[in-house]
Amino acid sequence: MGASLKDVAQLAGVSVKTVSNVVNNYPHVTPAMRERVQAAIDALGYRPNLIARHLRKGRTGIIALAVPELGNPYFAELAGAVIDAAARHDYTVLLDHTGGRRENEILVSQGFRAHVIDGLILSPIELEAEDLLGRSEDAPLVLLGEREYDAPYDQIAIDNVAAARSAVRHLTGLGHHRIAFLGARRESARRPAHLRLRGWREELTATGLPCDDTLVAATDGFGRVDGAAAMNAVLDRGEQPDAVFAYNDLVALGAMRVLTERGLRVPHDISVVGFDDIEEGRFSPVALTTVSPDKQAIARLAVQRVVARLADTPGLEPEHIQPGYTLTVRESTARRT
Repeated sequence: MGASLKDVAQLAGVSVKTVSNVVNNYPHVTPAMRERVQAAIDALGYRPNLIARHLRKGRTGIIALAVPELGNPYFAELAGAVIDAAARHDYTVLLDHTGGRRENEILVSQGFRAHVIDGLILSPIELEAEDLLGRSEDAPLVLLGEREYDAPYDQIAIDNVAAARSAVRHLTGLGHHRIAFLGARRESARRPAHLRLRGWREELTATGLPCDDTLVAATDGFGRVDGAAAMNAVLDRGEQPDAVFAYNDLVALGAMRVLTERGLRVPHDISVVGFDDIEEGRFSPVALTTVSPDKQAIARLAVQRVVARLADTPGLEPEHIQPGYTLTVRESTARRT
């Protein structure tokens, strides 16, 4: 039989309440007292019964994370960060895959798994504002990603327009004038790609360069195949960009493959910038320059907002929170010669 709170309290020479405050991360415990209790916990090998703790609060101890595509490395890396962040609050993460389809996103947002989860972190693609406004589920909901919603829920996403502008600014600073954008979406101007497309347009305009729509290629998805098709479409029009800004790293990698097949060298003939900073881009034959969102901050903030709402933190209004990002310059971009 394992050690109990009482055993820890006796060894540390403190009250059971003090041990409980340390175990539950109560903020007003002094560092010295926390260290003293932690030493007793370590000595006895005490492990809190997390299930019992959550059940006493009427909780399951599970947060759901619903993403469009588990096979996309960005979402896989983000999921790992969310799992780590949730563990620090003694929560387990249930992963859900929506396929980026509106009906699935509505299903999860409306409490499809309400009986087993305490809160939901959702990265939507097709979900509309009216779907959220009609939501009747009480479980806390935090939205991730590039969709912007006028709805009373926490939303966490980097400034996609500013991030896209920084990518294009990097390319114009290297002397590139004909910069293609790969990954525009056909269906709606409110889709995520269009925030990045807007950044592309704004930065070109600010630099005094034309926004040539023949250099914009729409895609149905955001994978390598889509990037390859988009790159082929631009080149087949007889257009020769001197640089490419891709919606994400997978689109960029697909484009780079096509450029190689067509005898164009990256970055000597054409520079390429992606978005997301996935591991594959760092280890591609030509390491990819990319916009790197702070995935750890995105995950940490999302979990913190769910936990705070479960704790009924007073005065907690819905917020649009923008974590940081950086432009990580690697081998796929170079000065135009």
